[in-house]
Amino acid sequence: MSEQHHNSSPTELVDRFGRKVEYVRLSVTDRCDFRCVYCMAEEMQFLPRNEVLSLEEIYLVSRAFVELGVNKLRLTGGEPLVRKGILQLVEQLGELPTELLITTNGSQLPRMAHDLKRFGVDRLNISLDSLQSEKFRRLTRTGKLDQVLAGIDAALDAGFERIKLNAVVLKGRNDDEVVDLVEFARGKGIDITFIEEMPLGSITEHDRAEAYCSSDEILAMLSQQYEMIASTEKTGGPSRYYRMADSQSRVGFISPHSHNFCSECNRVRMTVEGRLLLCLGNEHSMDLRQVMREHPGDIELLKQHLIQAMDLKPEQHHFDLNEDEPQIVRFMNMTGG
Repeated sequence: MSEQHHNSSPTELVDRFGRKVEYVRLSVTDRCDFRCVYCMAEEMQFLPRNEVLSLEEIYLVSRAFVELGVNKLRLTGGEPLVRKGILQLVEQLGELPTELLITTNGSQLPRMAHDLKRFGVDRLNISLDSLQSEKFRRLTRTGKLDQVLAGIDAALDAGFERIKLNAVVLKGRNDDEVVDLVEFARGKGIDITFIEEMPLGSITEHDRAEAYCSSDEILAMLSQQYEMIASTEKTGGPSRYYRMADSQSRVGFISPHSHNFCSECNRVRMTVEGRLLLCLGNEHSMDLRQVMREHPGDIELLKQHLIQAMDLKPEQHHFDLNEDEPQIVRFMNMTGG
């Protein structure tokens, strides 16, 4: 496989295993207005401002990636829409020749959905783990369900197509709502993806092994209610999709534990402080902030570093829910959701 890498054009991002990177997830902030139990600790220390990439630096990295063949940029956080000046960045990114997506908790969509659509955002993923107000508040610690539901409606009203809900299912917390969540998605004509929890960061009040609910368990619950038809559709990410005969809504599963998807991984992530993570489940990374601050505005040098970084991309991740301490000490809000 390595020959394929060395013979490939240096204007593309190809790793040692012949996988071409075409999808980049960019964290624009580690801050969030929620404190979801599986994502961060209740009392969080956020990064000082000088350690966070500026909007100009995020745009430069984005442009470099697109010039190297990336065709899909996703803005994540924390909660990306709480970043000051985010609409200005979105407007700039919307002019790049790439698909632009945002993953959000939905809280800011009532006031931002129409601008996001106008500035060129193609699709939205909206996190929704419960349809019960009190349970939603317990899972998010600070979130208001009504605000998120209003955000989903605002996104539909703004004309977004293929809106997707993301639900992290935790045993004993919200696994009894799996069918209700699918019914909600069907009623709105939108998609939903169920995600196995990622063991990132140590959270004292949350036992990950105990809360783990596999994609196969969720699929079994849904199969009692619907005829679930496996689909070969791909959206450029790790989801496996199912359809239901009587609905346009798709049900997806992201299964980092039970159905490892590393062999076809086409993604990298950049944290808000400019660390290029070559794998969600490993610490292999490159410091892009240092490159940009030592050589401001030098996009060609930045592109050379991105090409070199592909050699750091590992073949696969290894997650072990039963370890006392997670192998990855950073929280999901630092990683980019």
